[in-house]
Amino acid sequence: MAGHSHWAGIKHKKGKADKQRSKIFSKISKEITIAAKLGDKDPAMNPRLRSAIQAARSANMPKDNIERAINKSSISTESNFENLRYEGFGPEKVAIIVEALTDNKNRTASNIRTIFQKAGGSLGTQGSASHNFSQLGLIKIDKNEISEEDIFALAIEAGAEECKSNEDFHEVQCQMNEIYNVKKELEKSITNFISTEIEWIPLTSVQIPNEKKVDLINFFETLEEDDDIQNIYSNVKFSN
Repeated sequence: MAGHSHWAGIKHKKGKADKQRSKIFSKISKEITIAAKLGDKDPAMNPRLRSAIQAARSANMPKDNIERAINKSSISTESNFENLRYEGFGPEKVAIIVEALTDNKNRTASNIRTIFQKAGGSLGTQGSASHNFSQLGLIKIDKNEISEEDIFALAIEAGAEECKSNEDFHEVQCQMNEIYNVKKELEKSITNFISTEIEWIPLTSVQIPNEKKVDLINFFETLEEDDDIQNIYSNVKFSN
């Protein structure tokens, strides 16, 4: 899935906009390259690539960057990237899932372990944190694309389980193995999508007082700085 980070709905806006934009472009470019390498280079025939390109457009990535990322899939045949999941507990024992796309898992594991340890957290084994989450397919659509009433009817007809709307976007939820089938049906009526991802949704949230917020935000941001890390999920919930 294209690179976005999810901290149980808590997203900290950084002032370093240009640097953040560069990181987002880098992670989406990597996903486009891998999607094109593993499947058809025609987005119409490759739902993973199509979704990555849609995420790139939502992030205002230039068309040239998208085309370069697709073309790179033919050149970089020597690199074998792997999708890896790391689980552990960060500051305040918050459950964390980190998804990485890497060509060197020893480097990635070492970097992630160091980040956890410096923050007072620890990496665990597979399953140590993920039992606190469930996986869902989430498709997000800008509210300007379609009305709340129409997207609800369309989502149910497409086979989705639920459809929610907030101030900025509609969120269509489905079983993770149905995400591209549901998306294909939605594409018959909708052109622009914000994102199409399989996400880890916390079953319950851990309430964190505001005085501990800075430590957690710094921890998440340090993880995001690592080029191999594509997605971050947590069960944290900050106090109001």
